[in-house]
Amino acid sequence: MITKMKKLTFLVYHKEYEAFLNSLRELGVVHVVEKQQGVVDDSELQENIRLSARYASTLKLLQNLKTENPSVKTGGTAERGTQVLEEVDTLQAEKSKLSQQLQTYAKERDALQVWGDFEPSHLERLTKAGYVIGFYTCPEGSYKEVWETEYNAMIINRVSSKVYFITVTKQGEEVDLDVEQVKLPADSLTRLNALYAETEQAIEANEAKLKVLAEKDIPSLKKALEELQSNIEFSRVVLSSEQTVGDKLMMLQGWAPARNKIEIEAYLNESHVYYEISDPTPEDNVPIELNNKGFFAWFEPICKLYMLPKYNELDLTPFFAPFFMVFFGLCLGDSGYGLFLFVGATAYRLIAKKLSPSAKSIISLIQILATSTFFCGLLTGTFFGANIYNLHWPFIQRMKSALYMDNNDMFQLALILGAVQILFGMVLKAVNQAIQFGFKYAVATIGWIILLVSLAFSALLPKVMPMGSTVHLVILGVAGVMIFLFNSPGKNIFMNIGLGLWDSYNMATGLLGDVLSYVRLFALGLSGGILAGVFNSLAVGMSPDNVIAGPIVMVLIFVIGHAINIFMNVLGAMVHPMRLTFVEFFKNSGYEGGGKEYKPFKK
Repeated sequence: MITKMKKLTFLVYHKEYEAFLNSLRELGVVHVVEKQQGVVDDSELQENIRLSARYASTLKLLQNLKTENPSVKTGGTAERGTQVLEEVDTLQAEKSKLSQQLQTYAKERDALQVWGDFEPSHLERLTKAGYVIGFYTCPEGSYKEVWETEYNAMIINRVSSKVYFITVTKQGEEVDLDVEQVKLPADSLTRLNALYAETEQAIEANEAKLKVLAEKDIPSLKKALEELQSNIEFSRVVLSSEQTVGDKLMMLQGWAPARNKIEIEAYLNESHVYYEISDPTPEDNVPIELNNKGFFAWFEPICKLYMLPKYNELDLTPFFAPFFMVFFGLCLGDSGYGLFLFVGATAYRLIAKKLSPSAKSIISLIQILATSTFFCGLLTGTFFGANIYNLHWPFIQRMKSALYMDNNDMFQLALILGAVQILFGMVLKAVNQAIQFGFKYAVATIGWIILLVSLAFSALLPKVMPMGSTVHLVILGVAGVMIFLFNSPGKNIFMNIGLGLWDSYNMATGLLGDVLSYVRLFALGLSGGILAGVFNSLAVGMSPDNVIAGPIVMVLIFVIGHAINIFMNVLGAMVHPMRLTFVEFFKNSGYEGGGKEYKPFKK
């Protein structure tokens, strides 16, 4: 459900405005209406936003370097966080420079490897004595032995069909060789190895300093980031204010949950500011706070992945949650996988310390989806790719006779669930239309529901109400009147009939496709089960006939194969039910969405 909101309007004397905003932030329940045009022109705010990005990237860097250490103390100060930011920037700049030097030394060292280790000073002595040393390389087939006579050529090395050689000539003597001449580094190979090692040590020392900061100063960095984000939020609120009465009064608008009305009134009365508290109008863009409880609250993150509802429409979270739970179980469709996920999530919840409320909610969602998977897997008897109903145990066989469904049954179940969810969505659409616009706007939708339900009833129970019977024809006639004459209240009859025909075309072409989309529930569960069985066969068939190696190989193939299958199928079991929810269900329920999340102005 959506939390009821109250609209707040404040008028504050300009000299008292900053103090008022600080106290309003302390209250922490008012969502301030922001005016985005003010943000662009404020250079200080832009600089703070850029600084916030620097803090965030630095915090992410240090968190990646931090080792798990329970003894790390919390706390820290924002002042120290500012110092840490500068220290990290300095260390990062130094590391970048050292990395470039390391790459240069590596290239020069690789270039000298084929020539061997020698001192460049020895070459300088030959140059002073009147000799010129040339370094050349060419393909082995291009090397000519006559060069050894003409230019005193000497082969130094042969690597990968290439010849590396030098020439020794007197100064002024021309060397005419159609080969590549090599320019060597100014340092010897020994010197380059030493420089490379020194640079590596310097990088390691640099990283060690970063790790020390990561172990000690992450809390300070977080404090500095929180303080900066609080200042950014404060600046945005200031820019969202309007000046009135010769710039002497500041006007601010916001929203707050209706449950906080008494608390807000008490605070405002003490602050001696002018204020108005009113109900939202249909034109207002009211921020949305979802307020579902227990089981339904666990599915709110899924709704937020799509978009929040508008303030005056239904929150569909409680209505799609049971369907999503069943759909996930059918898509994963393996009792063993469900049991594994449930045990893993439960163990993590028991072992982990200081879980946030959002983390607890996600773990609870995993547990309920795993439970659904376990029971949906019993419909086919799949347990880690094996069929437990092949066991001739009395309890298992009784469970098989009560629960087992073959592929044809599972296919029909997927279609039935699709038809039920779509019809349920249409009921919600009618309720939504009646709430938002009035009952007469829901009449056409109700007509479609009556028509579809009557057709399904006649098809499933022909003895009770045969297709084409008088009663059935009357029902169809009433539904037709509702569809074609109340399609668009307020418009003339011909417009209503035309729009009714258009809706009939869309319903006839779209409804079948929507229902068939639910076949994926059967297909994903079937494919996952087949792939699990393949991994089982590989584990048994590829294990060697050895007392020691055989079980080890079998277990490795089993674990790795099922780990891959669990990852792929869990991903599919999340994505495809989301697709059915966001496309088929939301479309048929008339869901518009587009609401903005409620974010109170607070520290």
